[in-house]
Amino acid sequence: MGKIAGSKALAHLRVLDLTRVRAGPVCVRHLADFGADVIKIENVSDESYAGPREGPDFQNLHRNKRSMTLNLKTAQGLELFKSLVITADVIVENYRPDVKFRLGIDYESMKKINPKIIYASISGYGQDGPYVNRPGFDQITQGMSGLMSVTGTPGEGPMRVGGAVTDVTAGLLAAMGVLTALVERDQSGEGQWVQSNLLQAGLTLLDFQAARYTMKGEIAKQMGNDHPTFMPTSAYPTADGYINIAATGMGIWEKLAIALERDDLLNDEEFKSGKGRSEGRTRLNAEISKTLKTRTTDDWVDYLLEHGVPCGPIYNMDQVFADPQVQHIGATAKVTHPILGEITLLNQSIGLSRTPAAIKTSTPLKGEHTTQILEELGLTKDKIQALKEDGSI
Repeated sequence: MGKIAGSKALAHLRVLDLTRVRAGPVCVRHLADFGADVIKIENVSDESYAGPREGPDFQNLHRNKRSMTLNLKTAQGLELFKSLVITADVIVENYRPDVKFRLGIDYESMKKINPKIIYASISGYGQDGPYVNRPGFDQITQGMSGLMSVTGTPGEGPMRVGGAVTDVTAGLLAAMGVLTALVERDQSGEGQWVQSNLLQAGLTLLDFQAARYTMKGEIAKQMGNDHPTFMPTSAYPTADGYINIAATGMGIWEKLAIALERDDLLNDEEFKSGKGRSEGRTRLNAEISKTLKTRTTDDWVDYLLEHGVPCGPIYNMDQVFADPQVQHIGATAKVTHPILGEITLLNQSIGLSRTPAAIKTSTPLKGEHTTQILEELGLTKDKIQALKEDGSI
C-alpha cells in the first residue's frame, strides 16, 4: 500500500510527524483526516507516547498515517530525514524547545534544505522566555492559564476541566496555523515557522472570561454550573437526573417562568432584571429546582423545547453515543486494526461538502511502512538492510 487515499482536500501535501503524547498528534490527525500523506517518524528503540499503543488514546490520535522508524541521532538517520524534508510540505514537532536544535532539525536548518517547508512547533509555554525549559502538561497549564480558577463549585477550590483541553486546543491552533501558512505560501512561495503552546491555548479557551480582566480588571470566580452573568442558565436537578437550561435574556426568562407555571417568580421584583436574576441566583435556582424535581429530564426537555426554552439533558458517555443526533451527525467511524480487529474511533468534526474527511486506516504498527517509504526515496533493498543493521532505522 502506498499513500493512504482519504480525502482529496490535502492529498497533495506530505507531512512529517515527529509528535508524541497529545497536543502534536491532535494537530497532525486533522491533516491526516483530510488526506495529507502523513509519515509518522518513530524512535527506533523507545516508545515516546502516553499509554499502550493498542489503547484507545493512541489509536484515536494516529489513524490515517504511515509509520517508519528512524534514529535521528545517527548520521545516516539524520540524512534520511533531510531527504524526506526535501519531499515534504509540513513538519510538526512537540519536543521540548531545545531538542530540535540539539538534533539539528530546527526550522532554520530545515529551511536551508527546503525553503517552502512549513514547520510547526507545539510547546508548553512557547519557544523562549523564562519558562521555556519547563515540561508542559495539560493540567499544569489549565492551572496557569486561569481555567481551573473559574471551573468548579465556589468555595471548593480549583477544578480541572474534564478533558485535556489545553492539549487539544494547542493542537487545533497549530493545525489552523499550518493551514494559514500553506495558504500564504501560495502567494509568497516561502514557508514559515508556526508556533502554538498550551498556556496560550488555555487563555484562548477562557475567551470572554479573560477579556473581562484585560479590559475591565474583573477577576472571574468559580460559578459552578451557573453562567457568570446570564441567569437562569445552569444545571438543575430533575426527578431522575439533571437538565441544562439557558434562559439568557428577558424573553426566554419569561417563557421559562410561564412554562414552569411560576408567575410568582416572574412577578418577583428581584428577578425583573438580568442583574437581579444574576445577583439573586441562589434563591432563583432553588425555586426553579423545586419545580423541576417534579418531572423527569426527558419530560422537561420535550416540554420546555415546545415552549421555546433552550435546554438539554446532561449525559454520561454511554448516553452521548446513544443519542440520535450524535448518531445522525456521524460522530464515530469504524476501522479495522490488524491486532484489535474492528474498532470505533471519534470521527473528524469538520464537514466539507465536496472533499470531506475520511478515516481510512487504523493506527499503523510501529515501523510498518519504513521499507515502503525508503523505497519511495530510491533506496535499494540492500541499502535498507544495511540501515537496519547499523540501527539507523
